[in-house]
Amino acid sequence: MTNATASSNTTTDTHSNPSGPSRPSSPTTPSSLFPLGGDLPVRRIGYGAMRLTDGPGDPTGPDARIWSPVADRAGAVRLLRTAVENGVTLFDTADSYALGANEELLAEALRPYGDEVVIATKVGNLRPGPTDWVPLGHPAYLRQQTELSLRRLGTERIDLLYLHRVDPNVPVADQLGALKSLQEEGKVRHIGLSEVTVEQLTEAERTAPVAAVQNLYNLAARDHDPVVDYTAGRGIAFVPYFPITMGAHAGAGGPVAQVADVARELGATPAQTALAWLLHRGPHVVPIPGTTSEHHLRENMGALGLRLTEEQFARLDGRVPR
Repeated sequence: MTNATASSNTTTDTHSNPSGPSRPSSPTTPSSLFPLGGDLPVRRIGYGAMRLTDGPGDPTGPDARIWSPVADRAGAVRLLRTAVENGVTLFDTADSYALGANEELLAEALRPYGDEVVIATKVGNLRPGPTDWVPLGHPAYLRQQTELSLRRLGTERIDLLYLHRVDPNVPVADQLGALKSLQEEGKVRHIGLSEVTVEQLTEAERTAPVAAVQNLYNLAARDHDPVVDYTAGRGIAFVPYFPITMGAHAGAGGPVAQVADVARELGATPAQTALAWLLHRGPHVVPIPGTTSEHHLRENMGALGLRLTEEQFARLDGRVPR
């Protein structure tokens, strides 16, 4: 929800952990801002709005349907505005989340903030049923869905538009070409990709500049390490979804059990520590944790103030034996 003029606030700032005791010696503190597309500074912990769908009794976690509008709309609006008040500037949605109702929710909640916030959305997934996600990259469909997103978001230009999934049945050049045409028309500011490999990303870059990649990535899901490294060298934002490992971070014998030890050293929660690892992973990494809890929202933002020593980062990264 930004206008054509980029924010002039390009300085680096830091957030302190609201409950944070003293930090370890010789720490490193990641910058809390990243210039999306080179001209759009965003706070490096955003908010994934996918959780603001469905209602009590509906499946959650990996089984969530993301099909119906959120049951408690007033509470969701309040949560989104609390996110802004706690420093969130990047909000993520998609045309397929509750069949567009999620975009409408963000538009209502964030309209008072205007250019203070950035909304990213996605096109390219059909939802023929509550459990169905079908990639569709036909250029005409991508254009239609973008026009509908513009209407639902109540804006003339989408800050960041992702291709939600690459359609294997349509040439990548045609899919990216559709988004590039929308960009040239002034309807899209920056283009992103979701769930892509380095090979798919490099192919896409031959058609259009890519400002962000959103992939599943966290301490226990490291398949996209090569994409993290590639985007770092290209100045492309890497936006992990499900950035906090689903399930217990510190379960006995679990893949990220070491998080508990580092969290104790930091005086932080395991979730904050997992986010701090992502922030330390690269200055271009911008996690978008989702939550329906104001407490967890504030907890997540507190990760911006955590400082990891190189030894702590290496331990979390799996490069130092326990």
